[in-house]
Amino acid sequence: MQGKRGRPRNIETQNSILTASYDLLLEIGFGAVTVDKIADRAKVSKATIYKWWPNKAAVVMDGFLSAASARLPVPDTGSVFQDILEHATNMARFMTSREGSIFLEIIGEGQDDSALAEAYRIRYIQPRRLEVHGIMDQGIRRGELKKNLDIALCTDLIYGPIFYRLLVTGDMLDDNYVRQMVTLVFAGIRL
Repeated sequence: MQGKRGRPRNIETQNSILTASYDLLLEIGFGAVTVDKIADRAKVSKATIYKWWPNKAAVVMDGFLSAASARLPVPDTGSVFQDILEHATNMARFMTSREGSIFLEIIGEGQDDSALAEAYRIRYIQPRRLEVHGIMDQGIRRGELKKNLDIALCTDLIYGPIFYRLLVTGDMLDDNYVRQMVTLVFAGIRL
């Protein structure tokens, strides 16, 4: 969240705005959410929202991320395979939930809204990639994975099929599929 200079944000007001944006997102979808509706629901002025966020996309993404972050913890089991399996499984479960379907809608809207596309890449996709990078880097340091591993490519190999099934084929995405996919990728990257 990028606030402008001036008085610090009132946490209660901020939470009210984030909750209102997320609730509206779930109720009516991204396309129908407006700053006016968020302000009305949060019982604040539009000026308050625009003081703290540059546009609708930013406030909606922050509302979404605020609600979704607890659903995707970063595992630390001591095994890189188990950590990635849990992370990818949690991601797939989340993406097939009601909240995840909202994120897919946001991705779709981002095709016509470059500010929204930039917001979800910076605020959602990049942090998830950093989480995976940290897990795999730890696996390399512990000697579980090849030292010369291209972590970015491995991340694409593991998480790309999840989004491919969700956004392109519509095929079943369940825990068994994720386990098979992670197992196949790890067959090529383990020591």
